[in-house]
Amino acid sequence: MTPLAQAILNGLMTGALIAAPAVGFTTIFAVLRYPSFAIAAHATLGAFAAWYVNTRLGAGVPLSVAVGFLFAALVGGSLEHAALRGLRGAGALTVSIGSIALNLVLENAVRFSFGNDLRGYDLPLAPDLRFAGLRVGAQQIETLVFAAAIMAAVFIFLRYTRFGRAMRAVADNPDLARLKGVDPERIAVAALMLGAGLAGAGGVLIGLDTSIDPLTGFRVLLSVFAAAVLGGLGSIPGAVVGALALGVAEELALLVLPATYRTGVGFLAILLMLTFRPRGLLGERAV
Repeated sequence: MTPLAQAILNGLMTGALIAAPAVGFTTIFAVLRYPSFAIAAHATLGAFAAWYVNTRLGAGVPLSVAVGFLFAALVGGSLEHAALRGLRGAGALTVSIGSIALNLVLENAVRFSFGNDLRGYDLPLAPDLRFAGLRVGAQQIETLVFAAAIMAAVFIFLRYTRFGRAMRAVADNPDLARLKGVDPERIAVAALMLGAGLAGAGGVLIGLDTSIDPLTGFRVLLSVFAAAVLGGLGSIPGAVVGALALGVAEELALLVLPATYRTGVGFLAILLMLTFRPRGLLGERAV
């Protein structure tokens, strides 16, 4: 049972890494009704911003995560709003294709600025922790705590703040929200910044667990998309559940399949969910 338990533990850790970008992806979809594939570039922007303040300015991990969130939110969210705003009237497919183009531009901007080399954060070395025959890294535990804190902050913001309730209202019914005095355009900008910021924070967490390069966000894009689809596009709790479920599924697949097939689990999850439950595990539009 130890290999199975270790795979489940590893899967939960992996799922926690993609939960924040998955929530960012589904936040943008819930409010603006298009899948933003620029979320990959936002994750990369956040990862590199955090790397810079960590390695060049000596910032600790909490401050680095905060910087990654803010940089991705302000730069990534603003650029996505400016670049794609004029395409919204043409439909979700057109805007989604535009987000792919924006993603390529931002990725290459990072490549031009920092090069293609792998880069790692300046972190203290710590031995793995062992219990009940299982092994987990100290950094993994810290990353899990940060991921949980980010998710808790998002839920509190959306449920208990006036601005969060306005975002939920626009996601449910933008016309009715407008009649109630809510400005959908203002909420759209906030949703883009929140989604991009969450992706940026997720990119930092991924970098803390491994390393970063200009394709950091692109490598997890399929998993992020699969997690959002699995949980239900537009459902923030669903994105978290989908990320954890996908992480566990990918790790369990490694028990019977070569590592090269791991990415295929994401495709299989999307296929099965769209075939048997298109609304996802937790519905469609419950922000």
